[in-house]
Amino acid sequence: MTIGVGGSTAEAELAKMSDMTKGIVPIDNAERFDRVARAQALMREQGISALYLDTSVNLNYFTGLNLKPTERLHGAILPVEGPVTYLSPAFEEPKTRSMLKFGDDIRCWEEHEDPTALVIDSIESLGYHSGTVAVDPATPFFTFDGLRRAGNRYDFANGASITGACRMVKTPAEIALMTVANAVTLEVHKAAARIMRVGITTTEVQAFVIAAHRKLGGNPPGGGLVLFGEASAYPHGVDYPQTLEEGDMVLLDLGCFVADYRSDITRSYVFGEPNKRQREIWGLEKEAQAAGFAAAVLGEPCENVDKASRGTIESAGFAKEYGLPGLPHRTGHGIGVEVHEETYMVRGNRQPMVPGLCFSVEPTICIYGEFGIRLEDCAYMTADGPRWFTEPCHSVDDPFGVEA
Repeated sequence: MTIGVGGSTAEAELAKMSDMTKGIVPIDNAERFDRVARAQALMREQGISALYLDTSVNLNYFTGLNLKPTERLHGAILPVEGPVTYLSPAFEEPKTRSMLKFGDDIRCWEEHEDPTALVIDSIESLGYHSGTVAVDPATPFFTFDGLRRAGNRYDFANGASITGACRMVKTPAEIALMTVANAVTLEVHKAAARIMRVGITTTEVQAFVIAAHRKLGGNPPGGGLVLFGEASAYPHGVDYPQTLEEGDMVLLDLGCFVADYRSDITRSYVFGEPNKRQREIWGLEKEAQAAGFAAAVLGEPCENVDKASRGTIESAGFAKEYGLPGLPHRTGHGIGVEVHEETYMVRGNRQPMVPGLCFSVEPTICIYGEFGIRLEDCAYMTADGPRWFTEPCHSVDDPFGVEA
């Protein structure tokens, strides 16, 4: 029997848990001001007059406003010089004002008015009568279309050159929050492994994952990806539940938020005794993940991580490129306030690796008709090279290092 898998219950595991997030330090205004200053420096370099932020994670990142997107325009304008101006439906102004972390300039629009005209008028009132307006890449098309019509005297550009560049490199405060988030999710993984039993369903495990994250202080976006047997070969899962049987490959891809920052960890192991084939592929997956991590070298391009992991799998006889059976997707993604964000570990990404980059290393081996294995841990770059947020799996027989 795989060590650390089975032998407990959901009730017993939840009873042992307590909040792991006490004492965390959320992002404060000093950090937000630094972000705004960095964005404005990039805007000056790129000749951009103003950045429009829609109701998105980018709005939260720069201002601390955490709003749910709707059909009503809610957002902010970050000018190349000066303070942030906020935009709100008039009837939401008191709520918006109560949520502000800094600043007090809120421009409002009534229900019968065109809010995109308010955006353009506000930019002009700030002293920018022409030039280039960068638009939050998460902006809905209907809003962007309105901005183009109302602001035909401006040029428009993709704001990702600002938002992505700022968010891609994490500060020590951000890395500290992600460290806690990943620690929480790893504990959930360990507990979830212990509740496995013949007959448990994937939906039961997902319910436990949600409860366990909450008990440990994390905010789970859902029950994650829980797959048994042949279904584990599907990188993003299947649309039907499964029931665990002896000898099944188990794959759990889980994560949570801690103070707006994400974790993302995948564990694969066998319920029961791994057979020869499972051992062979599991060992190859571990080797491929280690190769990707070792290829993360300061100053070298991000694509090297993908090349190293993919090359390891291909050298073992699996399909070239994205062919199957083999590695059908990029080896990793950036992570921070979103689970997938800049920058990506994928062929063609020549972005040099710099301190502060945070990314996953997850070279899935997908064998449809049999099983799939993904070992995923996130790493961050330091001045001395890459560091894991969580230690990778130990071995196929003892994935969590219980007896290591």
